[in-house]
Amino acid sequence: MTITSPTPNPPSSDLPPKVLPLEVTRPPTFSDRLTSLLNRRPLPPESLVLLAAFFIGGGTGLAIAAFRYLTWAIQDFSFEFLMGLLFPLGGWTLALIPTLGGLLVGVLRWRSPFLFGQGWSALLSDSRDQTISPLRPLMKLVSAALSLGTGASLGTEGPSVEIGANIGVLLGQGFQVAKERYRLLLGAGAAAGLAAGFNAPIAGVFFAMEVVLGPTSTTQGASLILLSAVVSGLIARAVFGVQAEFDLPTYQMASNWEWVCYLGLGVMASAVSLAYTQAIRFCQRSFQGDIPALARLGQIPTLWKPVIGGAGVGLLALGVPQILGVGYSTLDVILKGEVFPLGMLVLLLGTKLIATALSLGSGLVGGIFAPSMFLGACLGGIYGTVLNTVLPPGIADGIAPPAAYAMVGMAAVLGSSARAPLTAILLLFELTRNYLIILPLMAAVGVSVWIVERMQAMPAVQALALPQMGVNLRKADDHDLLQQVQVAAVMNPTYLALPATLTIAEAGQNMVKSKQFTALVVDEAQQLIGVFSLADVNRHLKAAENGALENRASEDRDKLNPDKFRSNKLNPEQLTLRDICTTEVLCAYPDEAIAQAMDRMSARGLHLLPVVATDNLRQVLGVIEQHQIAHAAAWVNTQSLLAHHSSLEKLPTPSRSNP
Repeated sequence: MTITSPTPNPPSSDLPPKVLPLEVTRPPTFSDRLTSLLNRRPLPPESLVLLAAFFIGGGTGLAIAAFRYLTWAIQDFSFEFLMGLLFPLGGWTLALIPTLGGLLVGVLRWRSPFLFGQGWSALLSDSRDQTISPLRPLMKLVSAALSLGTGASLGTEGPSVEIGANIGVLLGQGFQVAKERYRLLLGAGAAAGLAAGFNAPIAGVFFAMEVVLGPTSTTQGASLILLSAVVSGLIARAVFGVQAEFDLPTYQMASNWEWVCYLGLGVMASAVSLAYTQAIRFCQRSFQGDIPALARLGQIPTLWKPVIGGAGVGLLALGVPQILGVGYSTLDVILKGEVFPLGMLVLLLGTKLIATALSLGSGLVGGIFAPSMFLGACLGGIYGTVLNTVLPPGIADGIAPPAAYAMVGMAAVLGSSARAPLTAILLLFELTRNYLIILPLMAAVGVSVWIVERMQAMPAVQALALPQMGVNLRKADDHDLLQQVQVAAVMNPTYLALPATLTIAEAGQNMVKSKQFTALVVDEAQQLIGVFSLADVNRHLKAAENGALENRASEDRDKLNPDKFRSNKLNPEQLTLRDICTTEVLCAYPDEAIAQAMDRMSARGLHLLPVVATDNLRQVLGVIEQHQIAHAAAWVNTQSLLAHHSSLEKLPTPSRSNP
């Protein structure tokens, strides 16, 4: 049956708004009212961007200001008032402060687990399935302030970013936006959180573009992220001032050959980064009961896990109190070049690593940026001190002081730990305002990140999921879900196949008529020969047209014969698909994972892959297209949720792994 659309009426100002009336079967929610308001009074995209930026940036800036003031208030209460009362009992009472903080965080996790949610990585991979409570940013703010204010060895940036991201998510949730816009609002909130948390708006923007959005960023998305970071940064500067976090001497390279030293520091930073992230992963798995030798830790109630972590940090602090909290005061001492014994720097490095892993693994709330910068500064200080000690006096006088290596080490460990090199470089620049050392800093970060990426591909560390912000080390995303489903489950058995004997012009007409971008080229036996796209059609037609114009304009036919041109492959009237189709075809197998086919398409920028029989690569079973892959993860999610309510046939699981 053919459905014919009615003839449209002429435009009239009396026409009703183009919004389907809602059949009210329940009281409208706040989200319903917001969506209705936006539908019936549409605003220009530019106005929406401005409003969203002010809401996200302003809300995040105010929340981060409250978060930092609350953290400072708890810190003053814990280490001045409360410690003043306990200290007469002995110095060992210092360990009670982080333990008490762990108890308070444990109570919050036990009483309100739904407000903690699944963490930052779940927000990154969420497709609007997770309903965020408006109280969640508040819970994150309070729990992080309690953790950091009582000495947890973590940073402020993780909670800051997650608070901002939750505000962006709440806006998207209220207006019921699409998945792409949802992720954009989340990125704008993350940028605003980092901009306010570190007073570093440029680093916040690059963090959102590098970690949250990646290649999906657009011009409109960039403007929203920029404006959100600006608004949040302005509020932070109005509250905390415009000065840099660290007021340091100006460091620079003392000689050109010193590049070798900085590259060596990058290698050392990659080792520290791997040890750091591996330790965090080990502690998390231990408290989850995934380590057989420590399986009993997983059976401990949620209430007591942060207590154990806090007690562990407190005991370590009895010997090395500098590891407590964010540690910016100790960082400032190292970066200013004040004398720190080599043995003390080594002790700080190892103890801070263990304390951070315990804090994060046990459930205390905070981020990994500040601890990784602490570790990098200790590493750089050690490295610079050793260089100045072992090198001959004439050569040692031609290198920068250990404090310069400490600054570069901060960025190198941070970039490779968080897998965000651009963010690390810009963040260190904004924190120190030192541009003269930016080139060696970039070199060390590049080497460190490159080595960590290579190491991550090795089987020995393949299980290590490097952290993004320290809230949840494993970044679950659509790619993980698509590893669980076969290509056969989503492939389309209907596709456009063109005979190899068609000319370019005829093939182009068929593709335009069927509205297909890519077609398969088959022989008389319907066996696959190659693939052909509209881009190929356009390229050959334009080349033929240009060749014909050149023939008509040229007076000299000694080198180019017109008869030769008419038989040339540029002639679309004689050239067939067999002559010009791509015969080196990437394909997919029906029993492999969709994620593997997606990787193959992404690497080459392809819109379609033919699905062929495993025992006959010329036999086409169907095709898999980009839009099918884009929706496959949502299908998997929905199926897993439905499985709890009914018995449904599961999507086929991959049975083989193909390159």
